[in-house]
Amino acid sequence: MITKDVLPERILFLAAGFCLLFSLPSFAQRDSVTEKLFTEQQLLAVVRSWHPVVKQAEYGVQRSDAAITSARGNFDPLLDASFERKRFDGTTYYSYYKPELIIPTWYGVEVYAGAEEISGNRVNAESTLGQTSYLGVSVPLLKDLVMDKRRATLQQAKTFLQQSKAERDNIVNDLLFDALGAYWNWVREYRIYQLFTNIIRLNEDRFRFVRIEYQQGNRPAIDTAEALAQLQSFQFLQNEAQLKFRNAGLELSNYLWLQNETPYQLPPDIVPDSVAITMIDALPLPVLDTLLDAARLRHPKLRANSFKIDWLQIEQKLKFQGLLPKLDVKANLLNKGYNVFSKVNTTFLENNYKYGISFSLPLRLSQGRGEYREAKLKVSEATLEQKMLGLQIENKVRSYFNEVLALRQQIKINESMLLNYDRLLKGEEARFRIGESSLFLVNTRENKVLESMQKLVELKTKLYKSYAGLQWAAGLLQ
Repeated sequence: MITKDVLPERILFLAAGFCLLFSLPSFAQRDSVTEKLFTEQQLLAVVRSWHPVVKQAEYGVQRSDAAITSARGNFDPLLDASFERKRFDGTTYYSYYKPELIIPTWYGVEVYAGAEEISGNRVNAESTLGQTSYLGVSVPLLKDLVMDKRRATLQQAKTFLQQSKAERDNIVNDLLFDALGAYWNWVREYRIYQLFTNIIRLNEDRFRFVRIEYQQGNRPAIDTAEALAQLQSFQFLQNEAQLKFRNAGLELSNYLWLQNETPYQLPPDIVPDSVAITMIDALPLPVLDTLLDAARLRHPKLRANSFKIDWLQIEQKLKFQGLLPKLDVKANLLNKGYNVFSKVNTTFLENNYKYGISFSLPLRLSQGRGEYREAKLKVSEATLEQKMLGLQIENKVRSYFNEVLALRQQIKINESMLLNYDRLLKGEEARFRIGESSLFLVNTRENKVLESMQKLVELKTKLYKSYAGLQWAAGLLQ
């Protein structure tokens, strides 16, 4: 039987329990040693390695690389051969056999060599009967000398590959930011669930104590109802917190995939690594200027748009060729037989040759002027977009940096508030012990402490999300 002599000892024991619960940085411990931790770094590694969106982004890079191979095909040497013969009513009208090798070069010059074997009674008068060979070159002197379609296509393909890599990095940057947001929501719900689990244990002890006191005639019956109502209220909130924790785990599971492209659901025995949330002071404050410099240099959105500008500038150079006259020169060295170099001498160079010049110029240049103007405007538009993107990214970095500063200050204020609420609770418990207060007031003080602790958990998880936002805004998560 409990007597009045041991009553102060029981109240002191209960007060000590509250002190342990509400002292900073006391939080709930894991219920079972079998629970496994899932850390933030493990999450980032899993998402980077196996998430389908990351793989899809990588496929885009591979397609761009394949486009470069295709564009290089425009510079592949070409072997061409044709044979044609006509014989009718016992007469051979013609027989043409013409193999040719064409070698494109980077500056629009084409080198070609070939042979001809022509026979027949009714061949074209311009054709040379018998076996001949030739070595020639075709050179653009104005239009297509600096830039032509083949070079533009290859340069744009290379630029597009770099743009695809930057876009992939931007996709990964956004994906990891969303995943970290889901992770810290999961941490928050877990901490709140554990908070209610601990406070229920203390309230169960209090309810048992008050019931024993009532049974011994030391407390009125209404105190047992008050203690039970407080306990049931926390049990309800714990159930609600458990639901939110499980649903937060489901939300996080959207970002978890296995190596064989199979979605992964978090099992019940895996919990977040929530120890870091109690170590806010260990978080270094980033240097704003360093983040801004990194964003200007490395942000994938800015890099992707920069490569887009490069792509458009190549297009602009190509369209400029439409303003130039077309002046092409072709020259061939000719020889009898299949060896064009068999008689290279002065007579050969004077007599065995073929050359030609072609010139064309649209008199109004309407198409060239229109296409060049359109390409130039696209470059100007993309340049303005680059400036706006830079400003938006810089302001986003500053916004998250300001949020980090504010949250760090709010956490300090809330920690101080929690200490004061805890002092008030201890004082109310002391008054309750000597009969100058009621269980209702003790519960009210306890609720304020619990509210402050919940707010502290929310602020700390929000701070970690803001740190992730800083990295995301600067484009450094990929």
